[in-house]
Amino acid sequence: MQALIAWPSRAETWIAPQLGFELDYSCNLSTRRSRRKKMWGLSFPVCLLLSSSKSGAIGGEAFSGSPKFGFRCGSLSGYSKLRLAGNCELKKGSYGSSFVLAWALEEQAIGNDIILEESRTQHELLGKCENKDVGELVVEGIRAGGDNDDNEVDATSRGGNWEQKNENVDVRALALSLQFAKTADDVEEVLKDKGNLPLQVFSSMIRGFGRDKLMDSAFSVVEWLKRRNEETDGIITPNLFIFNSLLGAVKQSKQFGDMDKVLADMTQEGVEPNVVTYNTIMAIYVEQGLSTMALDVLEEIQKKGLIPSSVTYSTALLAYQRMQDGIGALEFFVEFREKYRNGDICKVAEEDWESEFLKLESFTKRVCYQVMRRWLVRDDNLSTNVLKLLVKMDNAGVQLGRAEHERLLWACTREEHYNVAKELYSRIRERHSEISISVCNHVIWVMGKAKKWWAALEIYEDMLDKGPKPNNMSYELVVSHFNVLLTAARKKGIWRWGVRLLNKMEEKGLKPRSKEWNAVLVACSKAAETSAAVQIFKRMVEQGQKPTILSYGALLSALEKGKLYDEARQVWEHMIKLGVKPNLYAYTIMASVFSGQGKFNLVETIVQEMVTAGIEPTVVTYNAIISGCARNDSSSVDAYDWFYRMKAHNIPPNNVTYEMMIEALAKEGKPRLAYELYLRAQNQGIRLSSKAYDIVVQSSVVSGATFDLKLLGARPPSHKKENVQDRKSST
Repeated sequence: MQALIAWPSRAETWIAPQLGFELDYSCNLSTRRSRRKKMWGLSFPVCLLLSSSKSGAIGGEAFSGSPKFGFRCGSLSGYSKLRLAGNCELKKGSYGSSFVLAWALEEQAIGNDIILEESRTQHELLGKCENKDVGELVVEGIRAGGDNDDNEVDATSRGGNWEQKNENVDVRALALSLQFAKTADDVEEVLKDKGNLPLQVFSSMIRGFGRDKLMDSAFSVVEWLKRRNEETDGIITPNLFIFNSLLGAVKQSKQFGDMDKVLADMTQEGVEPNVVTYNTIMAIYVEQGLSTMALDVLEEIQKKGLIPSSVTYSTALLAYQRMQDGIGALEFFVEFREKYRNGDICKVAEEDWESEFLKLESFTKRVCYQVMRRWLVRDDNLSTNVLKLLVKMDNAGVQLGRAEHERLLWACTREEHYNVAKELYSRIRERHSEISISVCNHVIWVMGKAKKWWAALEIYEDMLDKGPKPNNMSYELVVSHFNVLLTAARKKGIWRWGVRLLNKMEEKGLKPRSKEWNAVLVACSKAAETSAAVQIFKRMVEQGQKPTILSYGALLSALEKGKLYDEARQVWEHMIKLGVKPNLYAYTIMASVFSGQGKFNLVETIVQEMVTAGIEPTVVTYNAIISGCARNDSSSVDAYDWFYRMKAHNIPPNNVTYEMMIEALAKEGKPRLAYELYLRAQNQGIRLSSKAYDIVVQSSVVSGATFDLKLLGARPPSHKKENVQDRKSST
């Protein structure tokens, strides 16, 4: 927080920015946070310096007389109460013994909000200052329920005399009575019998009115002070401290349109703005979303020869944050750091810049972190910007900690974030001794979502080698990634790839389950790799995995494609013996096996068992039987028999049915029946493949049949999938 030391005079007021309440003297303060208390709706701190004065001129010209004074600071609603004790002594200067001391607490910008920083709980600082001309300063918090009335400030504390009377300033009562004031006349009506109150009373009320959004009351008090300026010949006049309080009230009330009015009044009254004024203007612009204008104010401060304070720099960083310009914020801090290292700031400013520099560096890191996080959660892909800012922060020597890196990692949730996630993971591994297991699991998940499965496996390997030890979530994530790869291998029939994946899983200590084994079995079945399917089935049993109906179905299919009908029948009987109930797929394969052997009595038995088990044969079942007839050169009569059976059971034939029938008829030398069946399929709107077309044409040419091939229409286009299947069949 920034404190202000003010010396108001009739002609001008000089308020110098302070940090730690230092101005050419040293003073250590003891602060203790008290319990918060809400009082009658008005919420503002009251900070009053009341001094004994022989002349009775308070807050206007100067104080004179006894150097001893009393200072009371309390809060009206929800703000820290201060209890400060110390011996403070000001060095003598051109001001003599005439002064008025005032403190203004300026809000500090942190994160996305501008908040008021309060004193740390139970933090006590005691100090002494030496001066033979200045007595003891005692600041005592106003305590509710204590010996003193917490609504009143003793104007005669420490032997002072305010207007030669022993009176208390009831600030709360004054604020309560003025909360509905609309004009200076309303204020006059309340204060006409109060005498010349200290300006600190008015500044406290103005700030409180701002927090309660009672700006009419705040402006009315200032207008009344202007009127008193004329009536008292400048003894009571709104000074820079009053206008800064009014500008702060504008910011607190968020009635930003009144800012120009306050600045115009300052110009009219001949009050020159100081750095605190400009800091407040910057904060108002930032609140309005006018960050560029806030940065323009910073340039104006430097042009006017004023000294930027730590609040100035932090507000500028906040402006960059609101613009989501992390690179701009970083470059701004690097420029400031150069000035600090060259001694340009320490020589001209009276703040504790060693401490302030560390705070600004920390705030710069936070701004960059928040900007990167916003980039990651936006809909558009800004991953490149994040990586670029991370590199620039490294080059500038401004590096984030482990906590910030991990929080950024959690913001990586989309496929395009995988490169950012991998970079952040590498940074944590290289720069820090530990990494949480949840973060590792999240990186594995991101890699899998981006289809970077091998990168996810590398993370898992790091966990095995370097720690932390993988947990169940880690295991499930990696296995799920293998499942994705195995599923792809299963769909495409890439059986060798599936076997490699199984070997890799076992190598990394991941035990394949039935799902993984079945995926490879199906891949072998699709590729008609009978021996590989048998080997995988044996490994599965040896590893203690119980085969499922899917496992048996894939093995039966592989054996059937390899024309190992006897072996397929043995597997079937073993499966039934173990109590594994066949499904439609298993029944269909066995029907195809018996059909391929020409054992149609067993085909009949299988179909009857299906019906008994409540499983109705489908078009796929009949197609498998007809296909078996075509493969084993059975009589086309058998194929026709099953063709008409399916129609009798109201199962409409599809393109595969017609193609298998055409192939069976052509093999048996019945081109005309094949030709007629092709035309029937066309009339039913069933589109046949180019292979069926070629069979009909070729069989008609070979047999020398004379029928109109033009009725077949144009040759259907060949598909890549058909070509692949043809090549497999030919091999």
